[in-house]
Amino acid sequence: MNRLQSIGKDIWLCEGGNVDFYGFAYSTRMIIVRLPDGKLWVWSPIALDDELRIEVEALGVMAHLVSPNKIHYLFLQVWGDAFRDALLWGPASTIAKCKGLNFESALSENAPKSWGDVIEIFHFTGSPAMDELVFFHAPSSTAILADLSENFSHEFVTEYWKGWQVWGAKFWGILEGKAPLEWRSSFFKKKAARAARDRLLARDPTQVIMAHGQWQHENGKAFLTRSLTWLGQS
Repeated sequence: MNRLQSIGKDIWLCEGGNVDFYGFAYSTRMIIVRLPDGKLWVWSPIALDDELRIEVEALGVMAHLVSPNKIHYLFLQVWGDAFRDALLWGPASTIAKCKGLNFESALSENAPKSWGDVIEIFHFTGSPAMDELVFFHAPSSTAILADLSENFSHEFVTEYWKGWQVWGAKFWGILEGKAPLEWRSSFFKKKAARAARDRLLARDPTQVIMAHGQWQHENGKAFLTRSLTWLGQS
């Protein structure tokens, strides 16, 4: 069965299995982009098996493996071992946490030239707990977020989470496309994050992909406007 789903020009989505995150079941999802030079860019790699590797290799040569924040690194080692010529990328916070991996220079606002000018970076900072790199793929008008927007369905949490955890999901706002409440509350400095949000919204994304939950096929700008209202006005 083909696990890669084409969601636009030179961009594919692949659903992974659930992983345990401090006793909570979290779904996983990755994005693959074929760059103008034909090489592949992979965001937040999921668990790799032989069948998935064959599908990925059929798309092109693996060149870039990307972590968007310091909790999305779980399968980087496996993918790095499988595709030894691929470069590893992430923010400084990921690099500091994953000292056993050989990353390129830390990412912030400027995308490497090797990405072919089709992917932009928006660095959301201002929290001492965690920062996140959000990406925009221009050819498909797709915004790609990890945990800055979590959009779990009620069906998912009811099936995989305990009763008190389901209540927590409602309280935290992660059934509404928001970042978890504790992370939102840790943004003591919001000015830079608001600027990143405004620049992202100015790109008028059609699709919004997040690592966990129901992604948005259309009306992406409206979704992100609602999702990121907690950052306040510029």
